[in-house]
Amino acid sequence: MTNATGFARRAVLADRLRTHGLATDAALIAGGALFTAAMAQVEVPMWPVPITGQTLAVVLVGATLGARRGMLSLLVYAVAGLAGAPFFADMTGGLHALAVPSFGYVIGFIPAAGVVGWLARRDWDRRVGRAAVAFTLASAIPFLTGLPYLAAALGALGAPNDLQSVLAAGLYPFIVGGIAKALIAAGILPLAWKLVGRR
Repeated sequence: MTNATGFARRAVLADRLRTHGLATDAALIAGGALFTAAMAQVEVPMWPVPITGQTLAVVLVGATLGARRGMLSLLVYAVAGLAGAPFFADMTGGLHALAVPSFGYVIGFIPAAGVVGWLARRDWDRRVGRAAVAFTLASAIPFLTGLPYLAAALGALGAPNDLQSVLAAGLYPFIVGGIAKALIAAGILPLAWKLVGRR
């Protein structure tokens, strides 16, 4: 079913492109992976988990592309990085990334993009308030995989990996920044929809 403008009711921003099809989807997926790789280089170096722009990229990619393309884009990002492309923080890549304590967050980016893309299909990205809720929720998902992975990696390194140590290293330093990035995305997406609606 379409609305008065001829677009699908549950469209995401990428669906507003004039061209559609496999080639367009492939380009969007690759573009999302490259954007995430670029945002990974916006970094405040910390150990064992750096602060980067990846989470902002994940919610923007997921909301813009939708769940399926968003998840594929973040999967391409992870696989390309593991294959050796310098996609991860500090221009790193390769299978050795699996031993990096922060790699669990990269795994979590994939479902996070899916959740935010699913919510965007239901118009959660069009108003600031709902977008802030959706993007904050999606930003929390990488911690579900990131924290257990971090605990295991720290244990393998002989570093403290009790619950408090893991939370202090992998959660607490990122709460304020995560909320800030979610609010930035919540400002960008509704504005983008307004601009698209004026064309």
